Amino acid sequence: MIFVTLGTQKFQLNRLLKLIDEYIEKGIIKDEVFAQIGNSDYIPVNYNYKQFIDKEEFDRCIKDAGLIITHSGVGTIITAINLNKPVIVYPRLAKYKEHVDDHQIEIAEAFAKKRYVLACKENDNLSELIEKAYSYRFEKYVSQKEKIIKIVNDFLKSQQ
Repeated sequence: MIFVTLGTQKFQLNRLLKLIDEYIEKGIIKDEVFAQIGNSDYIPVNYNYKQFIDKEEFDRCIKDAGLIITHSGVGTIITAINLNKPVIVYPRLAKYKEHVDDHQIEIAEAFAKKRYVLACKENDNLSELIEKAYSYRFEKYVSQKEKIIKIVNDFLKSQQ
């Protein structure tokens, strides 16, 4: 299953939903697709969707998916890569009123640079990235949370 998730922000990402529909219609995507479409107003025709899902269903979808396609939501990206799922990040763009600025491009590029995800830039072919994702060697994500906590704690202790 391909899980498409667009988060809960107030912005739409109709471009991606329409493209997925088109790929299914043309037979480019043959896998089952389920999407959490958020505040998009495009209604998928060729795949199942819900506007919003709770955390339990979200976690189940991530776990069951063979591929995740997401906006540049850091929480979603981290959750998916921690479960060793192939991830394609499809950033929201300000020029399409999908967000207020283009910070999502920077997020996608930062994760892609480390080979944690594939980033789908505006002129990239999403269908090629979908095919590539199934054989791409993604790097394992290693959280630096504990290291950062230790640095902060050490600093605080040194200030006493």
